[in-house]
Parts: sequence; C-alpha cells; structure tokens
Amino acid sequence: MTTADVSSGAPARAGWRQWAGLAVMCLPTMLTTVDITVMFLALPHVSADLGASGVEQLWISDVYGFMIAGFLVTMGTLGDRIGRRRVLLAGAAVFVAASLLAAWSTSTAMLIGARALLGVAGATVAPSVLALIRDMFPDPRQMGTAMGVWGSSIMAGVILGPVVGGLLLGAFPWGSIFLMAVPVMGLLLLTAPFLVPESRDPGAGRLDWVSVLLSLGAVLPLVYGLKELARNGWALPPVAAILLGAVCAPVFVRRQRALADPLLDLRLFGVRALSGTMSLSLMFAFVMGGTGLVATLFLQLVQGLTPFDVALWMVVPALTMIVVGNVAGAAARAVRPAYLIAGGAVLAAAGMVVLTRVDAVGGLPVLIAGLVMVYAGGSPITVLSPLLVMTSAPPERAGSAGSLQSTGSEFGTALGVAVLGLAATAVYRAHVVVPAGLPAGTAATARESLSGAVLTAQQVPGRAGAELLASARDAFTGGLHVTALIAAVVFLGLAAVALAGLRHVPPTGAAQAAGPQEADAHPAGGPAGTGPEKTGRVETGPAGTGGPGPARASEGSGGVSVR
Repeated sequence: MTTADVSSGAPARAGWRQWAGLAVMCLPTMLTTVDITVMFLALPHVSADLGASGVEQLWISDVYGFMIAGFLVTMGTLGDRIGRRRVLLAGAAVFVAASLLAAWSTSTAMLIGARALLGVAGATVAPSVLALIRDMFPDPRQMGTAMGVWGSSIMAGVILGPVVGGLLLGAFPWGSIFLMAVPVMGLLLLTAPFLVPESRDPGAGRLDWVSVLLSLGAVLPLVYGLKELARNGWALPPVAAILLGAVCAPVFVRRQRALADPLLDLRLFGVRALSGTMSLSLMFAFVMGGTGLVATLFLQLVQGLTPFDVALWMVVPALTMIVVGNVAGAAARAVRPAYLIAGGAVLAAAGMVVLTRVDAVGGLPVLIAGLVMVYAGGSPITVLSPLLVMTSAPPERAGSAGSLQSTGSEFGTALGVAVLGLAATAVYRAHVVVPAGLPAGTAATARESLSGAVLTAQQVPGRAGAELLASARDAFTGGLHVTALIAAVVFLGLAAVALAGLRHVPPTGAAQAAGPQEADAHPAGGPAGTGPEKTGRVETGPAGTGGPGPARASEGSGGVSVR
C-alpha cells in the first residue's frame, strides 16, 4: 500500500498485496455460498446412504443457514473486539474440521451436528471480510471495485454450487462435496497472515454472553418459524417459534440500550445512509427470496426440469447480475448510488411484470427473460449496499456493520420465502381443480401443494390424472403471477426508498473531494459507548499496511479517508 498524502488528506491506495488478500478472502466467501446450494443435490444420496427421514433431510439442509443467520451478529462484534482476521482464521479452521466430520458422517445426527458447526464457522466470513475490505481499501474508488469483486464471489458461489455439486456427485461419494472446503480454507489459513492485515477496535470491551444468547433466541426462532410456515403452512411449532423470537427481540434491544459496550450498537441505525441501505437490502432479499422459491418450484414441477437443469438455466440471470453489478459499481463513481439503485429497481419491477406473462406450457423462455431483467435491475443494490453500509459506519464498528448487512439479508430472505410462498400456495389452493371420484385423502394431498398433485397424478390412471396435473400446473402458474405482481410493487417501493433515503449520498468517486461528514456518520454524539474520546482509530497489523502503528480513519457518507 502506498503512503497517504497527509497534507491533502488523500487516502492511501492499495497495492498488490491487498488485491491478493482480497482474492484469498473471496474464496471462502464463495465456499460458504456453495455449501448452501450444493446440499439440495446431495440430499437423495445422503438419504439413501444414511437412511435420513423427511424431517432429518430438512434439518440437514436447513441447519447450516439457521446457524449462519443466528451467529452473524456475534461473530461481527467478536471481530471488532479480538481482531477480524483472527476471527476469520479461527472460523476457517473450524470449517475445515467440520467439513471433514461431515464428509465421513456415519449417521444423520452426526451430519446434522457437523452442518450446524459449519454454519457457526461460516458466520465468521461475511462480517470479517467486509470489515477487512474497508481497512485494506481506504481509497473510495478501490473500495468500490473490491466490494464489487466480493459481491461477484457470492454470485459465483450461487452458480457453481449446483454445477460443481452435480459433477462431484456423479463421480464420487456424497462426502466429496464437503471436502471442497479443505483446499479453499487451507489456502486462506496459509496466506492470510501475510496478505491480510489484522484490525480491531482497541477500545472495545468484553463480549456480553447474555446478549449473545438473547440474539440467538431472537434470530434463530424467527428464521426457523418463517421457513416452516412457507414449507408446511400454519402450524403450532412455527408460530410458537416466531412468538419466542418476538419475545426475545425486545429484551435483546432493551439490554443493548442499557450496556455501555453492547453486542449490537443500536445507534448505528441512526446513521442515515446505513439505515436506508439496510431497509433496501431487506426489501431486496424479501423479493428475491420469495420469487426465487416460486420460480425454482415452477421450473422443477411445472416445466419438469431436474435440480441440475434448473441450476444451469439460472446461470444466465446470475451471470447477468455479476456483469451489470460491476458496471453499476463503476458507474457509482460518477452517479449518485440512489439513482442507480432506483433505476435498477424500476427495471426489476418491469421484469416482474414480464413474469406475469409466463404460461404453464412453454413458459421457460419468458421466465428466464423476466429473471434476467430482475437480476440486472437488482444488481446495483447487491454491489452498492455493502459499500454504503461499510463506509457509513464508524471504523471501530465495522464488524458489527458487516453483520447487520448479512443478517438483514438472511432475515429478508426468510420473510420473503414465507410471505410470498404462502401467497403462491393460497392462489394454488383456490384455483386447482381435483377430479371427482378421488379418495378424500388423495384429493386433500393434491389440493395441499403442487408437489402433492404431481405425486397424486402419477397414481391416477388415464384422463383424470392428466387433467389433475394440467389444472395443478395452471394453478401454480397463477401463484407465480401473483407473487410477481407483489414483487413488482415492492421493487417500486424500493426505488422510492432509495431516492428518499440515499439521495444525499454523493458518488463514490466524489467522496474523497467531499471530505468526511461527521454529522451523518456519528449521530447523537456517536454510537453508544464510544464517547468523544473515541476517534475511530483502528488497530492494524504489519501485513500489507504500509507500516506499523495505527491509522486514524474517518468516514463520510460515501467513502473512507485515512488521515
């Protein structure tokens, strides 16, 4: 890293070591995404080998995401306290051990436990990497590029998960999908101490374990309950879980307000750019989670594609998001992020309108065309939201800010899956026509869900089975249309929120010239527990920092400058 121009206040520019460190950190980011999607292909193999029941299969696939969502806040704050690189490397080591445990599991309980441990380790990645990127790339232009590369690694994981998983499962036992982690995390463990600088808040206090338990009690039941509602409809266990989360959440908030050094600094939400971006991220995750679920079910159960075929078709919109997202990141240097996000949201809303024209028969090309528009329109928020969150948060709270960004996305996705999934199911049940004469139990199964109707149609011979299948597919396509209309309205609302909440944020390229804007960055006298004596100093190690000793950082609404 070159030395900053002290007289002009120009930020230091990253060198080859920082870019190499970014590449090394993008690999585990990609891997944690791959581990979410690859399990869907492996479940039939796991079930055949270990004899997993239907409930056990659900836990094998879901517990990883549950644990990531639950531990993001804790891991982000822990990185602020003991060091972000240290937390990242500890998570990598645990990830390797848990992957080996999962690969050679001899029972479903062993595999579920290993997947839970993988989720805890995976929760260290996003908040630590986001905070480290902020420290390694203080120049606003370079930070924007780095955030774009990091966001692309997430989408690459979405693309590669089913593809790589399909190739591995075709040639090796199912345990091979977990062994991918060994070389990836091993490379991080070997190279990060030399390429990635350590950083933390030197004035941070001790971790409050009561707050950790309360955060888990708030997040885990809520995410679990929402997903179960989407999967099985209204039932006592998911409703009870949501109520438990709703009880723990206000208790957690009350405790954070009372602590001098809280687990989650609630005054971060007083940063206008950060709170506005968080709202946008949650709305976007809501739409993409719900429509992604309905579109995937449409491709499999209406169009008759295999999960591997679905993954290949989804490569097209995913690649579009990567390309357009990086273009948006570059454009944000000259154009205010609010305008890029709002314009993209309008394009995504138009794509949702296209999805309302999808037919049950031969609707694949229209569906993919609509999704390309949606992914292209949503790409600015995927690239710019992490950048806006990290550059608007105080440096000493970078890990907490990164965890908020990721937790908001996880919660938004779960909420979207539940709400839009239930909407699609309600439309399906209202319009499916079950032929007369079927046994009551069989008819109830067909009315319950499209998957139930597909199984029932296979058991009903002749014309009745064909009519049931055609009616069920038409009814589910109607559900897709309704969810797309809801999503279009949400995208238009997202555009309005972007213009109202982020219009004051300058282009990222103008952040250096604009200078720090302390009033927006530190509302109400600064975050809880910081006080006037906290200057935002970030402790950095020697790796790639350009010299020993701390660097004092102050942020504006659009970037970070090192003084």
